[in-house]
Amino acid sequence: MIKKFLVERRSWILFFCLFQVFILLIGYLDSSLSFRSMLYIVFVFFVIFSLFLIIRYNREVSFYQNLDDWDPIVGVDSLQEGKTPFEKMVESTLKQQHHFYLSEISHHATSVEQEKDELLSWIHEVKTPLTTLKLMIERVEDNKLKEQLMSEWLRVHLLLDQQLHQRRIPSMENDLFIEKVDLEKLLIPEIQSLKSWCFQKGIGFDMSFEVSEVYSDGKWLQFILRQILTNAVKYSENAEIEIRSYRKNETVIVEIQDYGRGIKEKDLSRIFEKGFTSTTDHRDHAATGMGLYLTKNAAKPLKIHIDVQSTYGEATTFTLTFPRKNDFLKLTSM
Repeated sequence: MIKKFLVERRSWILFFCLFQVFILLIGYLDSSLSFRSMLYIVFVFFVIFSLFLIIRYNREVSFYQNLDDWDPIVGVDSLQEGKTPFEKMVESTLKQQHHFYLSEISHHATSVEQEKDELLSWIHEVKTPLTTLKLMIERVEDNKLKEQLMSEWLRVHLLLDQQLHQRRIPSMENDLFIEKVDLEKLLIPEIQSLKSWCFQKGIGFDMSFEVSEVYSDGKWLQFILRQILTNAVKYSENAEIEIRSYRKNETVIVEIQDYGRGIKEKDLSRIFEKGFTSTTDHRDHAATGMGLYLTKNAAKPLKIHIDVQSTYGEATTFTLTFPRKNDFLKLTSM
C-alpha cells in the first residue's frame, strides 16, 4: 500500500524535489547567499515534507485499505465511513451502485421465478391433452401406425418431463423425501412406458437384483433411471439392456448396460456437460444434450455417484453407487 501511495502522490514528490533543486541552484548562482545555509534549509524542508507524507499516508490509506480488503458479498455496510470530501464521494457512489444492482437482481430474480412458475403451469396443462392423445393412439387399429404415433408421443412426453425436472432441480433439496425404495417396482413402469419404442427397435431387458431396495427419494431416483434408460434405448438396436444390482463395501450398486453404439473415449469426460451431444455423431439432430446433464445434477443432492464405462461400437455401462448408511443419515437431516 505504501508503494501505491507514493505512486499516487508522485506529482507532489516530483514538485517538491524540483523546488529543492531550484533553491540549491539559486544558492549556487548567487554568491551573496551561503550555499551551506541553503543546504540546511533544503534538509529542513525535506524532513518537514517527509513528516507531511507520513501523516497524509496514515490519514488517507485507512479508507482505501478498507476498500481494498472489502468483500462485496458482505455488503456496503462493512465499508469504512469516508472522512474527506473525496472519500465521501467514493463511499456514496459505491453505495448507490450497490443498491442499484441489488434492486436489479431482485427484479430479475422475481421475473425469472415468475417465468418458471408460468412454464411449470404450462407443462402441467399440456400433460392433460397429452394423456388424452395417448388414449386416442391406443385405439388406433393399424399396429404399425400405432407404434409410430406412440413413439412420437413418447418423445414429446420425455422432453416435457425433462423441462419439468430442469425447472425443479434448483430447489430440489427442499423437495427431498428419503425412504426405502423398491428398485424393481420403480423400474418396471419406466420400462413399460418405453415399450412401444423398444418393440420398434427390437430391444429387450434383462433384470437381476441381488439387492432390491435402496434408500433414496423415489421420485428423483425414478427420473435419474428414466434418463439413463432412455439414452440406452435411443442408442441401441436389436439388443438387450441389462440391469443389475448388488452390494459392495456396504454400498448398493446399480448397473445399466446397453450394447448400442457406445461412447468415444474422448467424449466420456464431457457427456454430463450441459448441451453436449457428441463430437462426431452429429446426425442426432433430436438430441438436446440435457438428459445426462440433468441426471448428474439430480444425483448430487441424493449423494449418488454415477460412473460411465464405454467401448465405442460395443457397449456402455452406467454405474450408480448409492450412499452408505452414514451418508444417508446426513441426507435425512436436511
